[in-house]
Amino acid sequence: MKVAILGYGTVGSGVYEIITNGKSEELKNIEVKSVFARSRDKMHLATDDINEIINDDEISVVVECLGGLNPAYEFIKRSLESGKHVVTANKAVAAKYLDEFVSLAKENNVKFIFEASVGGGIPWLVNLERTRRVDEINRVYGIFNGTSNYILDNMYRNEQEFDSTLKTAQDLGYAEADPSADIDGGDVINKIILSNALAFDIHIEPNFPTYSMRNITKNDIDYLKKYDYAVKYIGETNVADGKYETSVMLSIFDKGSQEAAVELNNNIITLDGSFIGELKFYGQGAGKLPTGNAIVQDIVDIYSNIPRKDVVIKNELVQSNELTSKKYLLRSSSELAGELIESIEKYENEFYIKTKEISLNQLRELTKELEEKDDKYLVAKFH
Repeated sequence: MKVAILGYGTVGSGVYEIITNGKSEELKNIEVKSVFARSRDKMHLATDDINEIINDDEISVVVECLGGLNPAYEFIKRSLESGKHVVTANKAVAAKYLDEFVSLAKENNVKFIFEASVGGGIPWLVNLERTRRVDEINRVYGIFNGTSNYILDNMYRNEQEFDSTLKTAQDLGYAEADPSADIDGGDVINKIILSNALAFDIHIEPNFPTYSMRNITKNDIDYLKKYDYAVKYIGETNVADGKYETSVMLSIFDKGSQEAAVELNNNIITLDGSFIGELKFYGQGAGKLPTGNAIVQDIVDIYSNIPRKDVVIKNELVQSNELTSKKYLLRSSSELAGELIESIEKYENEFYIKTKEISLNQLRELTKELEEKDDKYLVAKFH
């Protein structure tokens, strides 16, 4: 089976390396025929003309590793229309155009597989598929972003401030020069959208409650340490009674929890099934070889004709911000008062405001009030 790789950066080169150097029986029958790159000088298989790949009938699988929306969207669309299977690690384009890609794949009797787009080398999405064969999933949540976890873990263990830790993450290559996707929630938004599609048959818009982590300080970490808490950046969806509730925000865990123990740029993602209960999946959520491995596993599934559950988007659930009631911690230079507040503690000239158990809509009422007084406020959920 012949494969084309679109993009020869970190992930694309990882896919090439695994296919070319792998020793398994399955990989002996898989060959990279072409690599799309900006320059034909990139490597010996490189082409800068996508038409050479689209029009090559020998190529049956296109691996999209370009990232971003364009030209990835156009190239995936044309590949599917040409009767080629597509495997991608691009969560941005998959999350935005999932409905369209799934429909095109079905029309052309090919596969659109995006396992590597969530959790890197962690077998997360494939196990959502497996779980749903016999079980109903009620909840998914977890640390989906390694950069945010590296920052929070470093602040916790090494008592660092946010800005200096972010700079270290950038120097190590964990964070981009513009880190907004990692610290403002964009990356987690895309990953929870894709997880929702496989767990709950819904393709949702990114208009659910999302709170940035960029305002967290060493002072906040020190305050939480007083009470044996750790904080992580969490994407979460709950489902009940024909409704779903999705959010992305900082979440507070007991120091002894498995989430609190996740170090560096690792991920941990959990599903909660009616029969199986909680299952947790831990590992490297990004990187050249972990992500490359997940992509190659998908290619092998296609080559071996291993059945994969087709993504079916039913959109039968209704969005709600009233499904769960949780306690939240709000940190601000200004106080809040009212019936939703349980307690207020002043620590190092900041107010730490603990709410009663409230809904996401009620939380929004409180944060609107804080926004008018303090643009550096912080929100975290007690998990």
